[in-house]
Amino acid sequence: MSAAQPRNHQMPSGKLHGKIALITGAASGIGRASALLFANESAAVAMVDLNHEKGMEVAAEIVAGGRRAIAIAADVTSETDCRRAIETVVLEFGGLHILFNNAGIIRRATVLETSEADWDRLLDVNVKSVFLLSRLAIPVMAAGGGGSIVNSASGWGLAAGPMAAAYCASKGAVVQLTRAMAIDHGAQNIRCNCVCAGDTDTPMLREEARQLGQSETEFRNEASRRPLGRVGTAEEIARAAMYLASDASKFTTGTTLVVDGGGLA
Repeated sequence: MSAAQPRNHQMPSGKLHGKIALITGAASGIGRASALLFANESAAVAMVDLNHEKGMEVAAEIVAGGRRAIAIAADVTSETDCRRAIETVVLEFGGLHILFNNAGIIRRATVLETSEADWDRLLDVNVKSVFLLSRLAIPVMAAGGGGSIVNSASGWGLAAGPMAAAYCASKGAVVQLTRAMAIDHGAQNIRCNCVCAGDTDTPMLREEARQLGQSETEFRNEASRRPLGRVGTAEEIARAAMYLASDASKFTTGTTLVVDGGGLA
């Protein structure tokens, strides 16, 4: 389940000093970049992913740098697994201050091309997981004096795109769920915001190319047609998530932070 913390680690000193963070989809892409960044900024990081082997590799890398990290194998669409993940974080680290609901999948298809099973799976991973983990994390955060929930939405949660009906619907739902939670839990000092990323150089981008029957080069060239002339990096999205997770944004809640190289502009 975990990679042990070295006994003689350096005293932490960073933007997330004293914070405990749980990140889903943390074995690769934006989740991995966020885990490394949050840990580098002195947070204790719990990484949740179905790919436990890769999660353990990231945890080991963090621990080797003198920081605290654990990897938890869990299906974020399962309430039982989500509950176990939250309980594990509290047991290992003593609380929870940051929840980054980053896990997500994509299906590039129109409504006519989307099966009921694909629709259900996509909505479960992209939306239900946010609901489940937030519902479990909020009481823990409230008991500790507050916290920050950051959700991964998308530019396509604000403006739709072609051949991505279920994905657009799911990310629009994440945007509205974020706003609703911000209203409901502000009095508990719990902030809820979402990052609306544009095309980013991650395994998901390559999966999109495969689903559309395009080469990675062709797909990347099309995705780069935005004011900044390129796709984003996982580290750039991670930095946006860290801003929303940190005290630098302590008067920010219910917002959508668009990080897309000007794509929506």
